[in-house]
Amino acid sequence: MHRRVTTCIGMSAALFLACCAAHAQSTELRLDPSGTWEQTDAPIPGTPEAVLAEARRALANDRPGAAKLALDPWIKANERTGSPLLAEAILLRGDAHTALGDEYEALYDYERVIREFPSTESYTVAVERELNIGVKYVNGMKRRFFGFRVLDAEDVGEELLIRVQERLPGSRVAERAGIELADYYFRARKLELASDAYDLFVQLYPRSQYVPKAMERRIYATIAAYKGPKYDPAPLLDAQVLVRRFTAFYPAQARQAGLDDALVARLDDSAAQELIESARWYLSRNDEVSARYVLKRLLRQHPRSGAAQQAYTFMVEKGWIEPPREDRDAPASDAPSGRTPGARAGEPVRGTPLGAGATAARAEAEP
Repeated sequence: MHRRVTTCIGMSAALFLACCAAHAQSTELRLDPSGTWEQTDAPIPGTPEAVLAEARRALANDRPGAAKLALDPWIKANERTGSPLLAEAILLRGDAHTALGDEYEALYDYERVIREFPSTESYTVAVERELNIGVKYVNGMKRRFFGFRVLDAEDVGEELLIRVQERLPGSRVAERAGIELADYYFRARKLELASDAYDLFVQLYPRSQYVPKAMERRIYATIAAYKGPKYDPAPLLDAQVLVRRFTAFYPAQARQAGLDDALVARLDDSAAQELIESARWYLSRNDEVSARYVLKRLLRQHPRSGAAQQAYTFMVEKGWIEPPREDRDAPASDAPSGRTPGARAGEPVRGTPLGAGATAARAEAEP
């Protein structure tokens, strides 16, 4: 009876130890490409797999220092052995640096994985890690210097976002890098770069959920690039085209953002003001021929702008064009408020911005 009890106790102990071993195997963790930890079978102690498993377990338990201590000697000893686990080991060490708050040091490990192991799964993961660091840098996070985050790192972040797009073109990772880079240029008031980046994004990812945002912000960046009536009006002309295109594709969003015909009219008037300034400059140089040419061009290209009325009035006063016959013959008192004689209610008024187009045609024919 005593022997039977002893045997039962021994079998129970063996079963308990087997269960503990099985439990130990099921608690091994591995970091998958999505950045989450998954359970795996426990490797044999003393093998390279066991070293990596120990590092993963330390990272999962928020002990990045222990993970780095486990990886450093193994990487040094196996750098030239061609081990298939070397890429993952270097990647894990980079993750340890990142968890320790030294993401700039981690970039050296991520870059090494990208350069030396482009055919491994670790390559894609390393590019994603660089994307995350780049996004943080362009959004204001500074680099550490003697333990303090005091160094600007926006240029590093910008370079990382460009590299991500070059290394994984057409991927979701590159798509995010593209919109993040364009947004950075927009925030930093690098308007020409922002406009080009948003334009390139729409071309590369026409089905992206960020396309409406990219088109809208490209309009704002283009308008903001205009420096005033004494400068090149090309941004205003480009903005008018972009507004019409955005309105055609996303009418509801355009109305909500105020990107409508009223904005196009304001842009048209601003572009016309640039021609007014050019005409004034020619007049200041006593070059009436060039001033007349510019004003005729204004009437032809921007007949609905407020500047067209100024140009028309000035040209009549100078005798460069003749007003319509009804304007010459009818006394001023016959003209009701805001309308020239002979104009019916609801019709364009000749001699005003709405009727300046016909006047421009006559002006072209006059000597």
